[in-house]
Amino acid sequence: MVKRDIFFLAACGILAVCALVLQAGTAGAQPPQVLRFAVHTSGLSHLDPHFAKGSQDFTYADMVFNSLVRYVPGNLSRLEPDIAESIPEFYIKNGRQIWTIKLKKGIFFHPGPFNPAYELTADDVIFSLKKTADPDRSGIAGEYTGMTFEKRDEHTLDIILEKPISPLFFLPIIANHRAGYIVSKKAIQAGGYDFFTKHPVGTGPFMFDRYIPKEKCVLNAHSAYFRGTPQLAGVEMHFIPDNDLREAAFRKRDMDLIIGVGDAGWIQTMEKLPKTRIDVFGPGYTGLFHLNTSIKPLDDIRVRKAIIHALDRDRFLAVSNRKLVTPVLAPMSADFLPGGMENDKITALGLNLKNDIPLARQLMADAGFADGFSITLYGSEKRLFKTSYEVLQQALADINIMVDLKIVSHSRYHQLIRQNKNAIVLYVCLRPNADNYLRGFFHSDAIVEIGKTPHTNFSHCTSVDKLLDDARSEIDPKKQIRLWEQAQIRILHDSLVFPILDIKYCVARRENLDYGHELKTTLAGYPQFDERTRLVARQLSQ
Repeated sequence: MVKRDIFFLAACGILAVCALVLQAGTAGAQPPQVLRFAVHTSGLSHLDPHFAKGSQDFTYADMVFNSLVRYVPGNLSRLEPDIAESIPEFYIKNGRQIWTIKLKKGIFFHPGPFNPAYELTADDVIFSLKKTADPDRSGIAGEYTGMTFEKRDEHTLDIILEKPISPLFFLPIIANHRAGYIVSKKAIQAGGYDFFTKHPVGTGPFMFDRYIPKEKCVLNAHSAYFRGTPQLAGVEMHFIPDNDLREAAFRKRDMDLIIGVGDAGWIQTMEKLPKTRIDVFGPGYTGLFHLNTSIKPLDDIRVRKAIIHALDRDRFLAVSNRKLVTPVLAPMSADFLPGGMENDKITALGLNLKNDIPLARQLMADAGFADGFSITLYGSEKRLFKTSYEVLQQALADINIMVDLKIVSHSRYHQLIRQNKNAIVLYVCLRPNADNYLRGFFHSDAIVEIGKTPHTNFSHCTSVDKLLDDARSEIDPKKQIRLWEQAQIRILHDSLVFPILDIKYCVARRENLDYGHELKTTLAGYPQFDERTRLVARQLSQ
C-alpha cells in the first residue's frame, strides 16, 4: 500500500506539474486579436471591388480579394504571382496576343450566406474578368476593351487581346488595384448581384462580416487562406472623417492605427506620444484641379487662364505638412511614373502660369466677366480636399468668382464629380502607368457621363486622343515618353488643369503593431494588413 500510495502521489505531482505548465503556457500565449484602425472618410463607396473609387475602397478590397498577380505588400516596385502560378507571358497567333495563365490549386473562397467555401477555378476568374469588362457591372470596363477569355481546363485560361500591348500595360490590369480582383461566381449566381454588393465574397486573408455605414466595416480572419491562417482574429475598419475625433480615438487607445493628418506640425505632435510610431510612405498621390470645359463660362480659355493665374500653389502647400508634400507643375508627376515631366522642364517651356491677380482680372474682363460670376462647388470631407477647396474659394474671390462651397462625404463627392456636377474638380490619385493615368483623365473615351467608357476625364479634354493612342501602340519606350510629354504640354497649353502637389501617406500606429512586411510603397491606401500582420502582446499597463 505504501509503495502504491507513493507512486500515486508521485503521479499526482507529475500531473500537477504538467497542469501548471499547461496553465502557464495558456496564460502566456497571445490569442489572435482584432486590429482596429480608422480612416479619414465616412464610409465606403461600394462593396463591389470593381467599382472601387476612393482610397478607402482600395483598402477594404485589398484585404478581402486576390488578383492574378499582385504588387508585393509594402513594395510597389515588384510584381509577383498571386493566384496565378507565375507571372504570365504571351505569344502572338494570327495577329492576336494570347496570355496563358495557370492558376494555383488549393485557393478557397470564403463561405458566404449563399455559398459554402469552395476551391477557386478558371470559371471564377473568367466570370470576374467578363464582369470587369462589362460597363454595367464595372467602373473600369474600358481597360478590358478588345479582350476575350477562354478556359483551357479547371486551372488554366487564356486572355486574348485583339491588339497586342506591352507587359508594362497588361500586368497592372490584372493586378491588385482597382479592377483586377477576382470575385466568387457561385456567390453572385446563388444570391444575386444585389446581395453580393451587400455581402461580398473573395479569397483574401480576411472575409467580410458586416458593414455599418458611417461607423465601421468588420472583417474576420480567413482560416483557410492559401498563404496561411492570419495571425489576427480580424480587422475593424472605422470611419472617422473628423481629424480631431480620429486622433482622440487613437490617444484613448481605441484604435491601433489611424490614417494621418497632413496638417503642418501633426507628425511632430504625434511622435511625442508614448509607444507610438509614425510611418511616412509613398509613392503617394498627385493632386490636380481639373477645369470643366463643359460648364460655362469655363468653356472660355481666358476664364480658365484667369482662374489659374488667381491661384498660388504655395497657399495649397502651406496647409499640409511639408514632410508629406512637394509642388508639382505637370499633369503627371515625374517622381511617381515614367513619362511624367520635371518641374524645371515645365518652367522652361513657359507652361507654369504663375499667380498674377492683375492679369487674371484682365483676362476676366476680356472674356466679358469683369464683375465676375458665381458657381457652386462640391468638396469632400477629407482634410486635403476640404482645405484645398477652401483655399480655392478664397483665391477666386480675389477675381470676383464667388464660390458656394458645399462639403459632402467623400463617397458622395465621387458620385457628384462623375455626374459632371463640378466646374472645378480636385482629384488626387496614382495609377499604375502613364497610359492608364493619362487616358483615364484626358482621353475623350473617358469623359464623365458621355464618353464611350466614362471614367475620370473631368475637363472634357478631346485634344490629345491621337497622341495617347499613338503612345499606347508604340513599342519604343523613348518614343512613348515623348508622346506622353507632348500630350501633357497640350493639356497645360489649353489650361485644362492646375497641378498642385505630390503627397505621401502618413499613419500613426501603436508600436506593438507589426505589419509583417517592410513598408516602402503601396497603391492600397494603407500600410496593408495580411496573414503576417500581428499585434504583439499588449502590456497590462496599457
